[in-house]
Amino acid sequence: MKTVRVYYAGIPKKNTKPEKRNVLKYFHQGVPYNQSKEIEKMQWEPSDLAVMQGWVHENSESVPHLNFRKTIIHEQRRIGKHTLAIDSNLFLYRDPNNTKNYLRFSLDDVFPTTGNYFTDNIDPRRWHKIKTDIGFDIQPWRTSGEHILICLQRNGGWSMSGLDVMKWCNQTIKKIKQHTDRPITVRAHPGDKRAKQYLKLKYPNVKISKNLNILEDFKNCWATVTYNSSPGVASAIEGIPVFVTDKNPKRSQAFDVANVDLINIENPKTVERQQWVEKIAMSHYNFEDLRNGTAWNTIKDYL
Repeated sequence: MKTVRVYYAGIPKKNTKPEKRNVLKYFHQGVPYNQSKEIEKMQWEPSDLAVMQGWVHENSESVPHLNFRKTIIHEQRRIGKHTLAIDSNLFLYRDPNNTKNYLRFSLDDVFPTTGNYFTDNIDPRRWHKIKTDIGFDIQPWRTSGEHILICLQRNGGWSMSGLDVMKWCNQTIKKIKQHTDRPITVRAHPGDKRAKQYLKLKYPNVKISKNLNILEDFKNCWATVTYNSSPGVASAIEGIPVFVTDKNPKRSQAFDVANVDLINIENPKTVERQQWVEKIAMSHYNFEDLRNGTAWNTIKDYL
């Protein structure tokens, strides 16, 4: 019998969104009776699986909830057991308020190269359920378009491994301009409130997007360029060729269908995406999937 500990203290105290607590509560409810225990205090207990909302990286700021996440991860690794990370879903651009309550789950890390996303046995029914619930589907690859969209990540965010977002942005614009004269649109990370302060550009034919929804920036878009962030997934689903510039591009969820060299910006590859999107769907569950044990029945086989 596998043991589970669900930790609420990894959520910041200033959090006002019920989703972060609900996803933990519903996961607990979906685990068979007596196997799971909810813990409110910052107190780690050994178990086969520790469950927490979010993740943490080595250079995270030193605040109580992030320090506790570090403790959970460290202690679980020390005893050879697992930690389940819960993060925003990769299809959020099609349901910005997450009305269908889907979230993304991974075991022991948040990168595809170091975490487990439950893809040993792909069940196409999971993707079918998600696309039906949200109301979207894979679009044909686009063969026309005008501008190139650069999607920024959070400045100082862990996913860029310490690389300054504006340094990357400037380098990327210069590389793109070596191979095309298409107009460029730069989109800030929607959750980075400081972007208005640091996002300043002075290049001809380059503008900063003011659109709230990325679907507006996708209109008449020729290609999307990311470091390794989730807009690459959105772009590929919508049929817009994707470029990933991370030195380890496999860290991107879009790697399987992405281009990795900007020299090909005018002639991007386009590959079959059905297997890729079905693989991504295997790590996504909504509240009902948690409550009825669907998520647990998949995850437990990896412990």
